[in-house]
Amino acid sequence: MIDTGHPPEQMQFQLSLRRRGISDGRILRAMEEVPRDRFIDPADRQYAWRDSALPISCGQTISQPFVVAYMTEQLQLEPRHRVLELGTGSGYQAAILAKLVRDVLSVERYRTLADAARARLEGLSLYNVEVMLGDGLNLSSNLGSFDRIIVTAAVEAVPQSLIDRLDEGGILIAPVGPHHGVQTLVRIRKTGETIEHRDLVAVRFVPALPGIAREL
Repeated sequence: MIDTGHPPEQMQFQLSLRRRGISDGRILRAMEEVPRDRFIDPADRQYAWRDSALPISCGQTISQPFVVAYMTEQLQLEPRHRVLELGTGSGYQAAILAKLVRDVLSVERYRTLADAARARLEGLSLYNVEVMLGDGLNLSSNLGSFDRIIVTAAVEAVPQSLIDRLDEGGILIAPVGPHHGVQTLVRIRKTGETIEHRDLVAVRFVPALPGIAREL
């Protein structure tokens, strides 16, 4: 048997993504290179390489690996892109993005999560990610526009303010639907004056809430 240097569970992790249709080689490499176990709470670290969502601090979750890979693939990323992520959480999605694009701005409303994610990303020498404590639904205009936007918490409707932040040809991915139930992953593409909406797959995400959390 050839020693690949990866434990069996990590090899199965990669195989599972391929079997479920993830074909972009850059994304598969990023998923291989980013150690998901570094983003999992110690009590659940034994489950890090399972294709399932897991709880993290502040009542939030780290998304199922397939969902992370699928959303990333649907963004159609290029190395030159500047990406906005709303909902840093553990920082895992931001780490994957950082492997694929020029710059990532990730916004988190919980200080505990923002500080922990920033430390993890720095520990992995991913210096092209900025983690900002803030209200992702009410961002300052001085942050500029973005090639891609990814929302990792459920919104009942995509705010027009986010669509307005897309550059020409930009793509936004967000779970849209009721906060406590099944949502639909929606992809929005901006081309000139045309805004194209496409429904992708059913998902479940924690709700996107306004404001910065007073505690945590």
